Amino acid sequence: MPTSAAQLDHLVVMATTLEQGVAWCEATLGVTPGPGGEHPLMGTHNRLLSIASERFPSAYLEIIAINSEANEDQRMARRRWFDLDDEALRARIKQGGPQLTHFVIRVPNISRAVQALATQGIDRGRAIIASRITAAGLLQWQISVRDDGQRLFDGCLPTLIEWGEVHPTHGMPASSVRLQALHIRHPDAPALQAAYLSLGFAPTTIEAAPARLSATLQTPLGTVHLNV
Repeated sequence: MPTSAAQLDHLVVMATTLEQGVAWCEATLGVTPGPGGEHPLMGTHNRLLSIASERFPSAYLEIIAINSEANEDQRMARRRWFDLDDEALRARIKQGGPQLTHFVIRVPNISRAVQALATQGIDRGRAIIASRITAAGLLQWQISVRDDGQRLFDGCLPTLIEWGEVHPTHGMPASSVRLQALHIRHPDAPALQAAYLSLGFAPTTIEAAPARLSATLQTPLGTVHLNV
C-alpha cells in the first residue's frame, strides 16, 4: 500500500545556460518562460513555465542551469541536484542543447516517502530545506537530494518534493502549453513500478524497454514530444 499520494510537480529541462534554455523554450514550445529564481545552496538558477492541464493540474516546466555567477561560499559542499555535476550529462547537453532530463513529484510527507523507497533498497537521498522569495510570497520546500546528486534509474525515478504553504504555480500566469502525458520506459520497469506504487504515483504509462522519459505537450506549435 502506498504511504502517500503523489502528483507530478514539474518537469526538469537542463540547459548549459539559462539564455540557451529560454531560446530553446521559444523555439520548441512557442512561448517565453516566465521568471524563476536562484538556488544559493546548489549554485543554480531557473526559469519557469506553467504546463498545467486537467490531468496534471499544478504542473510546471523548470528550465535549470548552473549559475556561473553564484557565490560558491554559500553553496553546500556536495554535488548539485538532478545530476547537474555529471560530466557525461553536461557534455550531452552542451552538444545537443537543452533537454528534458528528469521530473519531480510532490508528496504530502517527504520523510515517509523517502522511507517508503528505502524499504525497497532505494536511497533517494535525504530531505534538505530550501527557500526563496518570490512576488507571490516566500517559497519554502523540502526536497530529496542524494550526496552524489544522482537522479537514479536514468532520470526515471523522480526526485521528491514537499512544498510549504506557497506553491510556485500560485503566482505563475497560465500559458498556452499543456502537459498531456508522461511516459516511462526502463529495463527495470518492475522495480520502478513498485517504487511508484509505494508513493501513490502513476505516470501515464510505464513499460519495459530501453530507458526513456517522454513528455507529450500541446503547444502553440502543435504537439511536442520531449524525450530524455
